Amino acid sequence: MPLAQASPWHAHALQRTAAGPATALPVRARMEWTTRPGSGPSAEILGPDLHGRRLLELGCGPGHNAAHLATRQGARVTGLDLVGLQIRRARTHYGRLSNLTFVAGHALHYLQASDEEFDGIYSVFGAVGLVAPELLLPAIAQHLKPGRTLAFTVPHPERGGRRPSLDDRPRRDHVLLPDRTRLPVARWDFDAGRWETHLDRAGLWVTSAQEFHDARHGRGPTTLLITARRL
Repeated sequence: MPLAQASPWHAHALQRTAAGPATALPVRARMEWTTRPGSGPSAEILGPDLHGRRLLELGCGPGHNAAHLATRQGARVTGLDLVGLQIRRARTHYGRLSNLTFVAGHALHYLQASDEEFDGIYSVFGAVGLVAPELLLPAIAQHLKPGRTLAFTVPHPERGGRRPSLDDRPRRDHVLLPDRTRLPVARWDFDAGRWETHLDRAGLWVTSAQEFHDARHGRGPTTLLITARRL
């Protein structure tokens, strides 16, 4: 079975597809980084002027953020996702837009095969945290122009009363499907300090680490947002 079809994200996309056909959508007014729409920053953390900038999203899902950046910010965006079904949905939602390309593929394999440099790379609950950081972060740094930004959000390591990982190994987590089924997934569940260590090894300097809460998911922090710059 192909890697994408063995992924719980494929099962998630299948259920979304079964729930109703994808249709063209209006572009959202802001970029979202957290589980609570309207909270936290928007596109400005990727740079003060994104017009004409070349951006890469690792794990674009249905394409909402990529469409915002291409249309409202004037960036040239590639949205990459492991699951072909998600790419099909993204193209149906936003394929009519200019400056926007959607590609199916594994984040690490895509970067290893590419010779392109980007003005910004970002991941919103995407590939960062789900691919071995000792492999993915150096690959990101190699394709990020000097002085440019990597920004990513991951589930907060203390969500739901958890504790951050005490070593560099992934640990078992789960993906909650639309029908409430839970499928296992391996996740690197680091706190900001451990992420900083891995980013530093890759030649990326942390510029901010922010945590956000979503009251719908308990009292503790739910999202960790990190920005880093290539040295």
